[in-house]
Amino acid sequence: MTQSISQHLPDEGAAGTDVLRQVAERVRWISTAIVDAANRGRPNESGVKVGGHQASSASMVEIMVSLWFSELTSIDRVSVKPHASPVLHAINYLLGDLDEKYLSTLRAKGGLQSYPSRRKDPDTVDFSTGSVGIGATAALWAAMSHRYVSSHFPTAPPAGRFVSLLGDAELDEGAIWEAVADPSVARLGELLWIVDLNRQSLDRVVPDVQIHRLMGMFEAAGWQVITLKWGRAIAELFGRGGGDELRRRLEDMPNEEYQRLLRVDSSEIADRIVGQHGSDQLRKLLGSLPTAELAHAVRDLGGHDIGLLLDTYRTVDSTRPTIIFAYTVKGRGLPTEGHPNNHSALLTGEQMLELARVTGTDLDDPWATFAAGSPAARLCDARGSDMARAPVVTQPTGQVPVRLGRAHKAPVSTQAALGRFLADFKRSAPEIAARVVTCSPDVASSTNLGGWINKTGVWSVQDRLDWFADDAERVLKWSEVTSGQHIELGIAEVNLVSLLGELGATWSRWGERLIPIATLYDPFVSRALEPWSYGIYAGGQSIIVGTPSGVTLAPEGGAHQSITTPSIGLEQPECIAWEPVFAQDLEWCMLAAMAQVGIEGGTSSYFRLSTRPVDQGLSSLPEDDVMLERRRRQAVAGGYRITTHDPADEQVTLVGVGAILPEVIAAADALADQGITAGVVCLTSPDLVFRSFNQRGTIGQTRGDDIISTLFPAEHPTPLVTVLDGHPHTLSFLAGARGDRIRCLGVTDFGQSTGLEDAYRLHGIDPGAIADAALTLIGR
Repeated sequence: MTQSISQHLPDEGAAGTDVLRQVAERVRWISTAIVDAANRGRPNESGVKVGGHQASSASMVEIMVSLWFSELTSIDRVSVKPHASPVLHAINYLLGDLDEKYLSTLRAKGGLQSYPSRRKDPDTVDFSTGSVGIGATAALWAAMSHRYVSSHFPTAPPAGRFVSLLGDAELDEGAIWEAVADPSVARLGELLWIVDLNRQSLDRVVPDVQIHRLMGMFEAAGWQVITLKWGRAIAELFGRGGGDELRRRLEDMPNEEYQRLLRVDSSEIADRIVGQHGSDQLRKLLGSLPTAELAHAVRDLGGHDIGLLLDTYRTVDSTRPTIIFAYTVKGRGLPTEGHPNNHSALLTGEQMLELARVTGTDLDDPWATFAAGSPAARLCDARGSDMARAPVVTQPTGQVPVRLGRAHKAPVSTQAALGRFLADFKRSAPEIAARVVTCSPDVASSTNLGGWINKTGVWSVQDRLDWFADDAERVLKWSEVTSGQHIELGIAEVNLVSLLGELGATWSRWGERLIPIATLYDPFVSRALEPWSYGIYAGGQSIIVGTPSGVTLAPEGGAHQSITTPSIGLEQPECIAWEPVFAQDLEWCMLAAMAQVGIEGGTSSYFRLSTRPVDQGLSSLPEDDVMLERRRRQAVAGGYRITTHDPADEQVTLVGVGAILPEVIAAADALADQGITAGVVCLTSPDLVFRSFNQRGTIGQTRGDDIISTLFPAEHPTPLVTVLDGHPHTLSFLAGARGDRIRCLGVTDFGQSTGLEDAYRLHGIDPGAIADAALTLIGR
């Protein structure tokens, strides 16, 4: 049931709230000055707007001051709405967590980021935000990640509340509702969201009917819903004669009308409220108030009443998540207050001077703190000490091995090999395997995680009775226990990768390394890309397995055939894209990827796998130990040559990736029948090969594996035919390795339900098409 907090709650105490109001006034000034300094105080020869959000920051000030200067502890974690980053920096400055030199560097190189950035800002930022809606849900997934870590590792440090501060317009984002709707979220009592309900988005005033619908949706998901609409000052007026009518009038008026009320001369406010139908009693009440007092009263919203906010925090139900809808005024206390177009509006020099006069500050000395020994200064010092955090102590973990030793002989798909790999890994390296956590959006069994789940169990906040434990016909043992190592979410890829990002950040948040691996259908990688990219940007290292991929899943048709994912993998920063075809390659590459997850300077990985069984003999694995190790090193560097003849003897080189490699080898055999020597190169990671190509000869950079020269020796140029089950431009860069003529084969159109051979012929990636492309290149 919605809870509405009113003036009847006990006051925090006049002295305490007075000091907090002084701090809030200073925070509002400094945050406004931070944006002003970035725009009017710095030379800008490019003419490109620097920007900032003074109005969006101003509405959040009392909410954030009430938290940082009274409510939060050092183990709480807060996600701050993107456009309120200047408020966060102003608070950190007053707490002694940010050097003054940074206050004039908003959106400058090496300075304060445009939006809160956990890895790039110089002060304490708990969550990167900026991807609207996704940063807000990050605290939710961090809460779940901490619960997971705590249930597995007794050395994990405690955590407090996970708070998200978000704008009301941010609730339009689908990521919010996918997260809220997940059944597991209803048990996260440490979760607190506070909505800055300033009733404005970028371009408009938000219709009032929106809030009622939103509250109902959170209630239906099991959240405690609290609404703070009015502050105590105006609530006192509501108790006088005519007060009920005043309240009804203010609450019934459209948001747009209320916003207009904030912009008119204070002498007009009473007449606008009374309108044509107001009673004499209402007119009498309003007429009894000085115009300045009435102007203050109509602005007295719950989100600006610090005492009310503090009392509200004490009513939070710790057994379920809570959301507080705190009504505010966008641009609170600024000349742009309440203006419908104030979102990116910047105060002029004259307006900044006037704001300095009103707030008792100085534009020539904008970063002045409180006088030493004053109550406000003592509060800042005390809270700075309270909020200081000890350095994260990283717990030691085992080493990821470079090989497991399984002999891969029978035909197998890479998707099936993944399931076998995880089982082998738990047996061969139990200490580091205890750090692996798998996730899936209700496709665990269909992506071959069944064996792993049978061994490790499904993680749950509390042990649950397995009603099918005595069913002898059940293949998948779905035991939900606190010690499980698989997390199953509903069918929502955004939730999956958002959780993945936070699981991948536990090493830096709490010193406990996890190696999160998620499986999802490869066609839905695009759907999950933005939140996963956000997670990587914010420091979450993880592994995504997209399977099955491409038109190789021929009978499923175009809706389940991924075309652009190879290119996505190539382009994603701080991520290595892999597409092995053989089980041995998958083992080597997966181990290499796991070794880079959950460590300082690590990286994420994306694996594109297939359900097509492949003859493992086609890999021509060397039997000699020395040559086998050489093959392993090349596989984890990006690729290797399957053919063993001298590259000098080749007339054409065929380059294949993933499940299409049997067709590439078949085409080479067909060319051999025509007396043409074709080399076959198997790429396990076009991404790493591209990096090798792009770094070759670069001055001033550390040179990595020169795999490009190994695969395509400069002294033996030959025409290239590249083939993959994805968009052909992914490998087009290979033409630049030696200046070879090239033909790129792949998938450029939607597929249809067919058999495998028909699908390959339909898209021109069958052996005949590959051989034909080679013959054309060499003039035959």
